[in-house]
Amino acid sequence: MTGVELFLLCILFLAAATLYTSVGHAGASGYIAAMAIMGLAPDVMKPTALTLNILVAGLSTARWTENGRTLAWKSLLPLVVASVPAAFIGGAYQLTTQQYRLLVGLVLLAAAVRFLWQPKAEDTATPIETNVPWPAGLLTGAFVGLLSGLTGTGGGIFLTPLLLLLGWAGARQASGLTAPFILLNSIAALAGNVAAIQKLPSELPFFVAAAMAGALIGTQIGTRLISTSTLQRLLGVVLLIAAGKFLFG
Repeated sequence: MTGVELFLLCILFLAAATLYTSVGHAGASGYIAAMAIMGLAPDVMKPTALTLNILVAGLSTARWTENGRTLAWKSLLPLVVASVPAAFIGGAYQLTTQQYRLLVGLVLLAAAVRFLWQPKAEDTATPIETNVPWPAGLLTGAFVGLLSGLTGTGGGIFLTPLLLLLGWAGARQASGLTAPFILLNSIAALAGNVAAIQKLPSELPFFVAAAMAGALIGTQIGTRLISTSTLQRLLGVVLLIAAGKFLFG
């Protein structure tokens, strides 16, 4: 990787982390999109995205839950009890290059449609009380966790819209649940394929610095400053381009 390519990829990682953490996510889909645009190998993408996800999700969790003080543990538990082992299993399963490109392409496409079609606005009314029922929460967590492990994402692009659609949380509360969910599932997915760590690129420290800087900016935007609707629409455009590269490139 040339110096120019490294600089461009770090800029893309910073932008992805900024946009994703502004809505309580960690950015794995964005990192995968950036690496796809720059032509990195699929076996490098998955562990790199998960490693960045773990670090960024840790910071995002702290910022979105005020260091755990506002975290809805009772609602988080049914989701992670099933999702963590499912993510571990998904992380251990090795897809072929064709399968990986198809699955990740569809994941990115789904995320793009979600952000373009129905971006999450700020809460303006009384916040919805967070309430995730155990039976349905277990099924939802298992489904999202498996996809998380298979694709090398934290699952947030699936969990947040599901929480909103099912009425289990308001927009801001959903972000507070999604961040720790991503953190735990990313750890489980990477643990499910420890050998993948050998594929981590030598440029990883630069990637980490860029992503963490973006996370600091994004969490400040999402928790303190402005509405994230415009940011999410921009993010949807980036993901749409990357999905096209995976599916038709």
